[in-house]
Amino acid sequence: MNLSRSLDVPALLANEQVHLRPVVLEDSGALAAAYVRNAEHLSPWEPRREPSFFSVSGQEKAVQSKLQQYAAGREVPWVLVRSGMIVGTMTLTGIVRGPFLSANLGYWVDSAHAGKGLAKAAVGAVLDMAGSELGLHRVQAATLVHNAASQAVLKRSGFERIGLAPSYLKIDGKWQDHVLYQRILH
Repeated sequence: MNLSRSLDVPALLANEQVHLRPVVLEDSGALAAAYVRNAEHLSPWEPRREPSFFSVSGQEKAVQSKLQQYAAGREVPWVLVRSGMIVGTMTLTGIVRGPFLSANLGYWVDSAHAGKGLAKAAVGAVLDMAGSELGLHRVQAATLVHNAASQAVLKRSGFERIGLAPSYLKIDGKWQDHVLYQRILH
């Protein structure tokens, strides 16, 4: 794969001036600042993080890993940007080709931008690119059972619930059940 202009969305929400673009190594400092700014907001929804994760060098390692996964065709990472500030991320991971043509969707939005339609707009843009640019057939997403906000975003984005996965991911220090959703793109 090659990061191209087709994977850059200049205007997700015109009133917010937020756009979605592929992550680059130079985003490491802004990502570190975004994670520090949102540490409390994200802690119930994400794995526990080592303090180094929140540093510029920690984000450089994370971005380098994502870019290696991208080069291998297994992941596509984006950032949501407003006025030069990163206000969230969107990622397709676990991309499988062949007869499956599927990926997993993960995302988060800055607490200052939550509830404004940004997640739905970004998910919609990623789904469009997943089908048209990446040739995927299916995208799956998982949410904690009690994450009503993320479930609402997925439902409004055309995802359907397909099941419950017990002890699916270790989030906030404990194995937690997740509701699984999928969206068929073709």
